[in-house]
Amino acid sequence: MSTNYRVDAVSLGQWDWAPGFEMFWMDPSAPDEPLALVSVIIRGNGKTIVVNTGPDPDFLPTMNERWANFDPRHRLRVHDDERRDPTLAQVGVRLDEVAHEIVTPFQAYAIGNVLRFPRAEICLSRRGWIDFHAPRWRDHPHDFRPFCIPDNVLVDLVTEAWPRVRLIEDEEIVQGVSVFWTGVHHRSSLAVKIQTEQGVVIASDCFFRYENVTQNRPLGINESMEETLIAYDRIRREADLLIPLYDPRVFERHPHGRIA
Repeated sequence: MSTNYRVDAVSLGQWDWAPGFEMFWMDPSAPDEPLALVSVIIRGNGKTIVVNTGPDPDFLPTMNERWANFDPRHRLRVHDDERRDPTLAQVGVRLDEVAHEIVTPFQAYAIGNVLRFPRAEICLSRRGWIDFHAPRWRDHPHDFRPFCIPDNVLVDLVTEAWPRVRLIEDEEIVQGVSVFWTGVHHRSSLAVKIQTEQGVVIASDCFFRYENVTQNRPLGINESMEETLIAYDRIRREADLLIPLYDPRVFERHPHGRIA
């Protein structure tokens, strides 16, 4: 049985503006630029896997209201064709076909629609899960709890959907698709490693831009420089293709989002 997978990227929205210092640590020359919200669709061996599910449209105004306190330009916009169902339809996937969902990180824009896949195993970072429920600091400057896992999602995850929840560490999800914990961006941040005919693809939120990894320029909004350097070193050694989950250039480098 082949362990090579097809990998597609789809857009779930975009921020028209983000400060350069969010992308590149202590770099005064880094320009302010847009961010993309990228989801990854993995298919092969009779399995369909989705990395990140996008925001719940009903919760989006609440998210943007809070971000406006930082800067009114920092707004997430989701067009109708970037909502979860249309984006899956673009690559010929139905909600009930998805066997596994991987969420990275625990943020409302990544986990908001996680309950809409009726048959999927919900793969969440064990380390991130423990940190969410038993944080060392209850008041964290980078983790506003209702935005990590919104209350309505959390209730179902620990009740009705709990049998489908899989708390993951550094492990294989299915043959040829694995994850490892990175930290860097959030305690729940992972790298997803996919075997394809073009080589190993690694997608993660621990790097916002290709240059974070390729030029070893640390993420500006990183929570640990040590984690950053460790993660980037490993990714450079193991990846043939990168998917930065916030870089609009993913769709420039890979027309129609076809990665491999």
